[in-house]
Amino acid sequence: MFLLSLLLSVAVQVHHRQVPVVLDRDVAIARVEIPEGENPSWRIKACGLPSRALRSASVRDGQLYVNIDGSRIKDLAKPFRICLKAKGVEVQESGIREHRLAVSVRTAGDDGVAAYRIPGLVTTKKGTLVAVFDIRRNNSHDLQGDIDVGVRRSVDGGRTWGPMTVAMDMGEYGGLPQDRNGIGDPCILVDEVTGDLLLFAAWAHGGKAGEFSWWNAGSGFEPAETPQLMMARSTDDGLTWSTPVSLTRQVKRAPWRFTFQGPGRGVTMADGTLVVPFQHQEPDRTPGSGIMYSKDHGATWTVHEWAKINTTESQVVELEPGVLMLNMRDNRKTGRAVYVTRDLGRTWEPHPSDGTLVEPVCMASLLKIGPGRLLFSNPADAKERKNITVRLSTDGGLSWQRELLLDEGTGWGYSCLTLIDKKTVGILYESSQAHLTFQAIKLKDIQ
Repeated sequence: MFLLSLLLSVAVQVHHRQVPVVLDRDVAIARVEIPEGENPSWRIKACGLPSRALRSASVRDGQLYVNIDGSRIKDLAKPFRICLKAKGVEVQESGIREHRLAVSVRTAGDDGVAAYRIPGLVTTKKGTLVAVFDIRRNNSHDLQGDIDVGVRRSVDGGRTWGPMTVAMDMGEYGGLPQDRNGIGDPCILVDEVTGDLLLFAAWAHGGKAGEFSWWNAGSGFEPAETPQLMMARSTDDGLTWSTPVSLTRQVKRAPWRFTFQGPGRGVTMADGTLVVPFQHQEPDRTPGSGIMYSKDHGATWTVHEWAKINTTESQVVELEPGVLMLNMRDNRKTGRAVYVTRDLGRTWEPHPSDGTLVEPVCMASLLKIGPGRLLFSNPADAKERKNITVRLSTDGGLSWQRELLLDEGTGWGYSCLTLIDKKTVGILYESSQAHLTFQAIKLKDIQ
Protein backbone atom coordinates (compact mmCIF):
# COMPACT_ATOMS: atom_id res chain seq x y z
CA MET A 1 0.00 0.00 0.00
CA PHE A 2 1.37 3.40 -0.96
CA LEU A 3 -0.72 5.40 1.55
CA LEU A 4 1.69 5.37 4.44
CA SER A 5 2.39 7.02 7.75
CA LEU A 6 5.69 8.86 8.13
CA LEU A 7 7.50 10.39 11.07
CA LEU A 8 9.13 13.74 10.33
CA SER A 9 10.62 16.44 12.52
CA VAL A 10 11.93 19.96 12.63
CA ALA A 11 14.76 21.08 14.91
CA VAL A 12 15.31 24.32 16.82
CA GLN A 13 18.99 25.23 17.15
CA VAL A 14 20.05 21.62 16.67
CA HIS A 15 21.58 19.78 13.73
CA HIS A 16 19.08 18.18 11.37
CA ARG A 17 20.31 14.69 10.42
CA GLN A 18 20.02 14.09 6.72
CA VAL A 19 18.27 10.77 6.28
CA PRO A 20 15.67 9.81 3.66
CA VAL A 21 11.97 10.13 4.41
CA VAL A 22 10.88 6.63 3.43
CA LEU A 23 7.38 6.21 2.05
CA ASP A 24 6.50 2.90 3.65
CA ARG A 25 7.69 3.06 7.22
CA ASP A 26 7.96 5.53 10.10
CA VAL A 27 11.27 7.39 10.17
CA ALA A 28 12.51 9.75 12.93
CA ILE A 29 14.66 12.50 11.45
CA ALA A 30 15.30 15.03 14.25
CA ARG A 31 13.58 16.50 17.29
CA VAL A 32 11.64 19.68 18.14
CA GLU A 33 12.84 21.62 21.16
CA ILE A 34 9.77 23.04 22.94
CA PRO A 35 10.43 25.62 25.69
CA GLU A 36 9.57 24.31 29.14
CA GLY A 37 6.20 25.35 30.46
CA GLU A 38 4.79 26.12 27.02
CA ASN A 39 2.42 24.04 24.96
CA PRO A 40 1.75 26.15 21.87
CA SER A 41 -0.63 25.24 19.09
CA TRP A 42 1.61 24.60 16.11
CA ARG A 43 0.57 25.54 12.60
CA ILE A 44 2.33 23.08 10.32
CA LYS A 45 2.81 23.28 6.57
CA ALA A 46 4.70 21.00 4.18
CA CYS A 47 6.41 23.44 1.83
CA GLY A 48 7.04 21.76 -1.51
CA LEU A 49 4.60 18.86 -1.21
CA PRO A 50 1.45 18.67 -3.36
CA SER A 51 -1.84 19.99 -2.04
CA ARG A 52 -3.40 17.75 0.61
CA ALA A 53 -0.33 15.49 0.78
CA LEU A 54 0.05 16.54 4.43
CA ARG A 55 -2.86 14.69 6.04
CA SER A 56 -2.24 15.43 9.70
CA ALA A 57 0.47 16.48 12.16
CA SER A 58 0.94 16.57 15.90
CA VAL A 59 3.64 17.26 18.47
CA ARG A 60 4.20 14.74 21.26
CA ASP A 61 7.11 14.63 23.67
CA GLY A 62 9.14 17.06 21.63
CA GLN A 63 8.67 15.12 18.39
CA LEU A 64 6.73 16.25 15.36
CA TYR A 65 4.68 13.44 13.77
CA VAL A 66 3.57 14.09 10.21
CA ASN A 67 1.25 11.81 8.23
CA ILE A 68 1.83 12.04 4.48
CA ASP A 69 -0.47 10.62 1.81
CA GLY A 70 2.03 8.90 -0.47
CA SER A 71 -0.54 8.47 -3.24
CA ARG A 72 -0.37 12.23 -3.82
CA ILE A 73 3.40 12.27 -4.28
CA LYS A 74 3.98 12.38 -8.01
CA ASP A 75 7.59 13.60 -8.07
CA LEU A 76 9.95 11.74 -5.74
CA ALA A 77 12.85 13.95 -6.79
CA LYS A 78 11.37 17.17 -5.41
CA PRO A 79 12.69 18.08 -1.93
CA PHE A 80 10.42 19.72 0.64
CA ARG A 81 10.46 21.44 4.03
CA ILE A 82 8.30 21.30 7.10
CA CYS A 83 7.40 24.81 8.23
CA LEU A 84 6.20 25.48 11.79
CA LYS A 85 4.62 28.55 13.27
CA ALA A 86 3.54 29.11 16.86
CA LYS A 87 1.99 32.37 18.02
CA GLY A 88 3.00 33.92 14.74
CA VAL A 89 6.69 33.07 15.11
CA GLU A 90 8.20 30.72 12.55
CA VAL A 91 10.48 27.99 13.83
CA GLN A 92 13.49 27.60 11.59
CA GLU A 93 15.16 24.29 10.83
CA SER A 94 18.88 24.30 11.39
CA GLY A 95 21.58 22.38 9.55
CA ILE A 96 20.41 20.80 6.29
CA ARG A 97 16.99 22.26 5.64
CA GLU A 98 15.53 20.06 2.91
CA HIS A 99 13.88 16.68 3.38
CA ARG A 100 14.10 14.18 0.52
CA LEU A 101 11.58 11.47 -0.22
CA ALA A 102 12.51 7.84 -0.76
CA VAL A 103 10.84 4.45 -1.24
CA SER A 104 11.70 1.30 0.65
CA VAL A 105 12.14 -1.28 -2.11
CA ARG A 106 12.97 -4.03 0.41
CA THR A 107 13.70 -4.22 4.12
CA ALA A 108 13.90 -6.74 6.96
CA GLY A 109 10.77 -8.87 7.29
CA ASP A 110 9.36 -8.19 3.81
CA ASP A 111 7.95 -11.50 2.53
CA GLY A 112 9.32 -13.18 5.65
CA VAL A 113 12.95 -12.60 4.64
CA ALA A 114 15.62 -11.71 7.20
CA ALA A 115 17.71 -9.39 5.01
CA TYR A 116 18.06 -7.88 1.55
CA ARG A 117 21.45 -6.81 0.26
CA ILE A 118 23.67 -6.00 -2.78
CA PRO A 119 21.71 -3.62 -5.04
CA GLY A 120 21.87 -3.55 -8.83
CA LEU A 121 19.78 -1.12 -10.88
CA VAL A 122 19.28 -0.39 -14.59
CA THR A 123 16.87 1.44 -16.86
CA THR A 124 15.69 -0.72 -19.75
CA LYS A 125 15.25 0.52 -23.30
CA LYS A 126 11.52 0.74 -22.53
CA GLY A 127 12.19 3.04 -19.55
CA THR A 128 11.48 0.42 -16.87
CA LEU A 129 13.60 0.46 -13.73
CA VAL A 130 14.78 -3.05 -12.85
CA ALA A 131 16.28 -3.61 -9.40
CA VAL A 132 18.14 -6.81 -8.47
CA PHE A 133 19.37 -7.87 -5.06
CA ASP A 134 20.17 -10.71 -2.66
CA ILE A 135 17.25 -12.37 -0.89
CA ARG A 136 19.04 -13.49 2.28
CA ARG A 137 16.33 -15.61 3.79
CA ASN A 138 17.71 -16.56 7.22
CA ASN A 139 20.22 -13.83 8.15
CA SER A 140 22.33 -11.06 6.62
CA HIS A 141 25.48 -13.18 6.12
CA ASP A 142 27.30 -13.57 2.81
CA LEU A 143 27.47 -16.91 0.99
CA GLN A 144 27.21 -19.70 2.03
CA GLY A 145 23.56 -19.63 2.99
CA ASP A 146 19.98 -19.75 1.73
CA ILE A 147 20.30 -16.84 -0.71
CA ASP A 148 18.50 -16.22 -4.01
CA VAL A 149 18.54 -13.32 -6.47
CA GLY A 150 15.40 -11.17 -6.40
CA VAL A 151 13.96 -8.66 -8.85
CA ARG A 152 11.52 -5.75 -8.59
CA ARG A 153 10.38 -3.49 -11.44
CA SER A 154 9.04 0.06 -11.57
CA VAL A 155 7.26 1.55 -14.56
CA ASP A 156 6.71 5.00 -13.02
CA GLY A 157 10.25 6.18 -12.32
CA GLY A 158 10.58 4.44 -8.97
CA ARG A 159 7.52 5.85 -7.18
CA THR A 160 5.92 2.40 -6.97
CA TRP A 161 7.38 -1.07 -7.45
CA GLY A 162 5.83 -4.33 -8.59
CA PRO A 163 5.92 -7.59 -6.64
CA MET A 164 9.22 -9.31 -5.94
CA THR A 165 10.10 -12.19 -8.24
CA VAL A 166 12.99 -14.65 -7.99
CA ALA A 167 15.32 -14.66 -11.00
CA MET A 168 17.93 -17.10 -9.70
CA ASP A 169 17.41 -19.97 -7.24
CA MET A 170 19.66 -23.04 -7.40
CA GLY A 171 17.23 -25.07 -5.29
CA GLU A 172 18.61 -28.31 -3.88
CA TYR A 173 21.14 -28.98 -6.60
CA GLY A 174 23.18 -32.12 -6.06
CA GLY A 175 20.87 -33.28 -3.29
CA LEU A 176 22.08 -30.55 -0.95
CA PRO A 177 19.68 -28.20 0.86
CA GLN A 178 18.98 -24.61 -0.13
CA ASP A 179 21.39 -23.21 2.45
CA ARG A 180 24.23 -25.04 0.68
CA ASN A 181 23.22 -23.78 -2.76
CA GLY A 182 23.21 -20.02 -2.26
CA ILE A 183 23.45 -17.62 -5.21
CA GLY A 184 23.97 -13.88 -4.90
CA ASP A 185 25.97 -10.66 -5.39
CA PRO A 186 24.06 -9.81 -8.60
CA CYS A 187 25.20 -7.63 -11.47
CA ILE A 188 22.74 -6.57 -14.17
CA LEU A 189 23.38 -5.31 -17.70
CA VAL A 190 21.20 -3.86 -20.47
CA ASP A 191 22.29 -4.91 -23.96
CA GLU A 192 21.61 -1.57 -25.64
CA VAL A 193 21.58 -3.25 -29.09
CA THR A 194 19.10 -6.09 -28.50
CA GLY A 195 17.28 -4.74 -25.44
CA ASP A 196 17.91 -7.98 -23.53
CA LEU A 197 18.77 -7.90 -19.83
CA LEU A 198 21.66 -10.06 -18.62
CA LEU A 199 21.93 -11.00 -14.95
CA PHE A 200 25.07 -12.40 -13.33
CA ALA A 201 25.53 -13.92 -9.87
CA ALA A 202 27.86 -16.16 -7.86
CA TRP A 203 26.62 -19.65 -6.97
CA ALA A 204 28.25 -21.53 -4.10
CA HIS A 205 27.55 -25.28 -4.00
CA GLY A 206 28.45 -27.38 -0.99
CA GLY A 207 30.50 -26.30 1.97
CA LYS A 208 28.75 -25.56 5.24
CA ALA A 209 25.89 -23.14 5.73
CA GLY A 210 27.12 -20.10 7.62
CA GLU A 211 30.75 -20.49 6.56
CA PHE A 212 32.05 -17.84 4.19
CA SER A 213 32.59 -19.28 0.72
CA TRP A 214 35.08 -16.48 0.06
CA TRP A 215 37.57 -18.26 2.32
CA ASN A 216 36.67 -21.82 1.31
CA ALA A 217 36.62 -21.61 -2.51
CA GLY A 218 38.90 -24.08 -4.24
CA SER A 219 40.60 -24.18 -7.62
CA GLY A 220 39.27 -26.05 -10.64
CA PHE A 221 36.03 -25.62 -12.58
CA GLU A 222 33.28 -27.86 -11.21
CA PRO A 223 30.58 -26.72 -8.72
CA ALA A 224 31.91 -29.10 -6.07
CA GLU A 225 35.36 -27.50 -6.45
CA THR A 226 34.76 -23.79 -6.83
CA PRO A 227 31.87 -21.26 -6.93
CA GLN A 228 30.28 -20.71 -10.33
CA LEU A 229 29.74 -17.47 -12.24
CA MET A 230 26.14 -17.80 -13.45
CA MET A 231 24.20 -15.84 -16.07
CA ALA A 232 20.47 -15.56 -16.85
CA ARG A 233 18.75 -13.58 -19.60
CA SER A 234 15.45 -11.72 -19.87
CA THR A 235 13.92 -10.89 -23.23
CA ASP A 236 10.73 -9.35 -21.79
CA ASP A 237 11.96 -6.30 -19.86
CA GLY A 238 12.79 -8.22 -16.67
CA LEU A 239 9.46 -9.99 -16.21
CA THR A 240 10.89 -13.49 -16.64
CA TRP A 241 14.38 -14.99 -16.72
CA SER A 242 16.03 -17.96 -18.41
CA THR A 243 17.52 -20.88 -16.52
CA PRO A 244 20.96 -19.77 -15.24
CA VAL A 245 24.03 -21.12 -17.06
CA SER A 246 27.61 -21.23 -15.81
CA LEU A 247 30.28 -19.08 -17.47
CA THR A 248 33.02 -20.43 -15.23
CA ARG A 249 34.94 -22.44 -17.83
CA GLN A 250 34.89 -19.46 -20.19
CA VAL A 251 36.34 -16.88 -17.81
CA LYS A 252 38.18 -18.70 -15.02
CA ARG A 253 41.74 -20.02 -14.97
CA ALA A 254 42.08 -23.34 -13.20
CA PRO A 255 44.36 -22.16 -10.34
CA TRP A 256 42.11 -19.23 -9.46
CA ARG A 257 39.72 -19.67 -6.56
CA PHE A 258 36.54 -17.58 -6.11
CA THR A 259 35.84 -16.06 -9.54
CA PHE A 260 32.75 -13.91 -10.11
CA GLN A 261 31.24 -10.62 -11.24
CA GLY A 262 31.54 -7.28 -9.52
CA PRO A 263 28.05 -6.57 -8.14
CA GLY A 264 26.01 -3.64 -9.40
CA ARG A 265 25.74 -3.10 -13.15
CA GLY A 266 27.61 -3.60 -16.42
CA VAL A 267 27.70 -1.48 -19.60
CA THR A 268 27.31 -1.67 -23.36
CA MET A 269 30.17 0.02 -25.20
CA ALA A 270 29.63 2.29 -28.21
CA ASP A 271 30.53 -0.60 -30.57
CA GLY A 272 28.06 -2.99 -28.88
CA THR A 273 30.58 -4.86 -26.72
CA LEU A 274 29.10 -5.95 -23.38
CA VAL A 275 31.34 -5.33 -20.37
CA VAL A 276 30.88 -6.62 -16.82
CA PRO A 277 33.10 -5.82 -13.81
CA PHE A 278 34.92 -8.95 -12.67
CA GLN A 279 36.91 -10.18 -9.68
CA HIS A 280 38.87 -13.29 -8.80
CA GLN A 281 41.20 -14.77 -6.19
CA GLU A 282 44.74 -15.79 -6.98
CA PRO A 283 45.84 -19.23 -5.64
CA ASP A 284 46.96 -17.53 -2.39
CA ARG A 285 43.47 -15.92 -2.15
CA THR A 286 44.73 -12.40 -2.91
CA PRO A 287 41.91 -10.76 -4.92
CA GLY A 288 42.14 -8.70 -8.08
CA SER A 289 39.61 -6.78 -10.20
CA GLY A 290 39.21 -6.52 -13.95
CA ILE A 291 36.52 -6.91 -16.60
CA MET A 292 34.95 -9.63 -18.70
CA TYR A 293 33.48 -8.80 -22.10
CA SER A 294 31.36 -10.29 -24.86
CA LYS A 295 31.38 -9.43 -28.57
CA ASP A 296 28.37 -11.62 -29.35
CA HIS A 297 25.64 -10.31 -27.02
CA GLY A 298 26.49 -12.63 -24.15
CA ALA A 299 26.96 -15.95 -25.98
CA THR A 300 30.68 -16.08 -25.09
CA TRP A 301 32.86 -14.15 -22.63
CA THR A 302 36.56 -13.29 -22.34
CA VAL A 303 38.82 -12.21 -19.47
CA HIS A 304 42.41 -10.96 -19.77
CA GLU A 305 44.30 -9.44 -16.81
CA TRP A 306 43.31 -7.88 -13.50
CA ALA A 307 43.75 -4.11 -13.28
CA LYS A 308 45.09 -3.87 -9.73
CA ILE A 309 45.77 -6.57 -7.18
CA ASN A 310 44.16 -6.58 -3.73
CA THR A 311 40.96 -4.99 -5.05
CA THR A 312 37.48 -6.50 -5.23
CA GLU A 313 34.06 -4.98 -6.01
CA SER A 314 34.26 -2.61 -8.97
CA GLN A 315 32.20 -0.68 -11.50
CA VAL A 316 33.04 0.19 -15.10
CA VAL A 317 32.19 2.97 -17.57
CA GLU A 318 33.32 3.77 -21.12
CA LEU A 319 35.01 7.17 -20.77
CA GLU A 320 35.29 7.61 -24.54
CA PRO A 321 35.00 5.14 -27.41
CA GLY A 322 37.27 2.19 -26.62
CA VAL A 323 38.50 3.54 -23.27
CA LEU A 324 37.16 1.86 -20.11
CA MET A 325 37.51 3.15 -16.56
CA LEU A 326 37.36 0.66 -13.68
CA ASN A 327 36.64 2.07 -10.22
CA MET A 328 37.52 -0.51 -7.52
CA ARG A 329 37.13 -1.23 -3.83
CA ASP A 330 40.71 -1.19 -2.51
CA ASN A 331 41.58 -3.35 0.49
CA ARG A 332 44.58 -1.12 1.22
CA LYS A 333 42.18 1.44 2.73
CA THR A 334 43.80 4.23 0.71
CA GLY A 335 40.76 5.37 -1.28
CA ARG A 336 39.12 4.02 -4.44
CA ALA A 337 41.47 2.43 -6.97
CA VAL A 338 40.85 3.81 -10.48
CA TYR A 339 42.48 2.33 -13.62
CA VAL A 340 41.83 2.56 -17.35
CA THR A 341 42.27 0.20 -20.28
CA ARG A 342 42.27 0.85 -24.03
CA ASP A 343 42.42 -2.81 -25.09
CA LEU A 344 39.58 -4.51 -23.16
CA GLY A 345 41.73 -5.39 -20.16
CA ARG A 346 44.88 -6.73 -21.81
CA THR A 347 46.78 -3.82 -20.28
CA TRP A 348 45.90 -1.31 -17.58
CA GLU A 349 47.26 1.99 -16.29
CA PRO A 350 46.35 4.08 -13.24
CA HIS A 351 44.00 7.00 -13.77
CA PRO A 352 45.14 10.36 -12.29
CA SER A 353 42.31 10.08 -9.73
CA ASP A 354 43.57 6.72 -8.41
CA GLY A 355 43.30 6.72 -4.61
CA THR A 356 41.64 10.12 -4.26
CA LEU A 357 38.00 9.14 -3.64
CA VAL A 358 37.49 8.48 0.06
CA GLU A 359 35.92 5.15 1.07
CA PRO A 360 35.58 2.94 4.17
CA VAL A 361 36.35 -0.16 1.97
CA CYS A 362 32.93 -0.74 0.43
CA MET A 363 31.17 -1.28 -2.87
CA ALA A 364 30.39 1.91 -4.83
CA SER A 365 28.65 2.94 -8.06
CA LEU A 366 29.90 4.72 -11.17
CA LEU A 367 27.69 5.97 -14.01
CA LYS A 368 28.37 7.90 -17.21
CA ILE A 369 25.64 10.45 -17.94
CA GLY A 370 27.20 12.30 -20.91
CA PRO A 371 30.51 13.19 -22.55
CA GLY A 372 32.99 13.72 -19.71
CA ARG A 373 30.17 13.62 -17.15
CA LEU A 374 30.25 10.93 -14.46
CA LEU A 375 28.31 10.25 -11.29
CA PHE A 376 29.81 8.37 -8.35
CA SER A 377 28.12 7.21 -5.14
CA ASN A 378 29.48 5.61 -1.98
CA PRO A 379 29.68 6.09 1.79
CA ALA A 380 31.86 9.22 1.80
CA ASP A 381 33.75 8.42 4.99
CA ALA A 382 37.21 6.96 5.52
CA LYS A 383 36.22 4.68 8.40
CA GLU A 384 32.47 4.00 8.55
CA ARG A 385 29.74 3.14 6.07
CA LYS A 386 27.83 6.37 6.48
CA ASN A 387 27.24 9.64 4.61
CA ILE A 388 25.95 8.15 1.36
CA THR A 389 26.86 10.83 -1.18
CA VAL A 390 26.42 11.27 -4.93
CA ARG A 391 29.23 13.18 -6.67
CA LEU A 392 29.36 14.76 -10.12
CA SER A 393 32.43 15.06 -12.36
CA THR A 394 32.40 17.09 -15.57
CA ASP A 395 35.98 16.24 -16.59
CA GLY A 396 35.92 12.48 -16.90
CA GLY A 397 36.66 11.77 -13.24
CA LEU A 398 39.78 13.93 -12.94
CA SER A 399 37.97 15.93 -10.27
CA TRP A 400 34.58 15.83 -8.57
CA GLN A 401 33.14 19.32 -8.48
CA ARG A 402 29.66 18.79 -6.99
CA GLU A 403 28.04 16.50 -4.46
CA LEU A 404 24.79 15.78 -2.65
CA LEU A 405 24.55 14.08 0.75
CA LEU A 406 21.60 11.66 0.86
CA ASP A 407 21.95 9.73 4.10
CA GLU A 408 24.05 10.73 7.06
CA GLY A 409 23.19 7.56 8.95
CA THR A 410 25.05 4.26 9.07
CA GLY A 411 24.08 1.22 6.97
CA TRP A 412 25.68 -1.48 4.83
CA GLY A 413 26.47 1.24 2.30
CA TYR A 414 26.28 -0.48 -1.13
CA SER A 415 24.67 1.52 -3.96
CA CYS A 416 23.83 1.49 -7.66
CA LEU A 417 22.98 4.43 -9.94
CA THR A 418 20.91 4.67 -13.13
CA LEU A 419 19.56 7.48 -15.31
CA ILE A 420 15.77 7.67 -15.15
CA ASP A 421 15.63 10.38 -17.78
CA LYS A 422 17.88 13.18 -19.04
CA LYS A 423 17.24 15.27 -15.94
CA THR A 424 16.89 12.66 -13.21
CA VAL A 425 19.12 9.98 -11.70
CA GLY A 426 17.91 7.09 -9.54
CA ILE A 427 19.89 5.41 -6.79
CA LEU A 428 19.18 2.12 -5.03
CA TYR A 429 21.24 1.82 -1.87
CA GLU A 430 21.56 0.15 1.50
CA SER A 431 20.45 3.03 3.71
CA SER A 432 20.16 3.73 7.41
CA GLN A 433 16.36 3.49 7.12
CA ALA A 434 15.65 0.40 4.98
CA HIS A 435 17.75 -2.43 3.60
CA LEU A 436 17.22 -1.26 0.01
CA THR A 437 16.12 2.35 -0.45
CA PHE A 438 15.37 4.08 -3.75
CA GLN A 439 15.66 7.81 -4.32
CA ALA A 440 15.18 9.94 -7.41
CA ILE A 441 17.36 13.07 -7.69
CA LYS A 442 17.31 15.93 -10.13
CA LEU A 443 20.77 16.33 -11.64
CA LYS A 444 20.59 20.06 -11.02
CA ASP A 445 20.43 19.36 -7.27
CA ILE A 446 23.86 17.72 -7.18
CA GLN A 447 26.04 20.69 -6.35
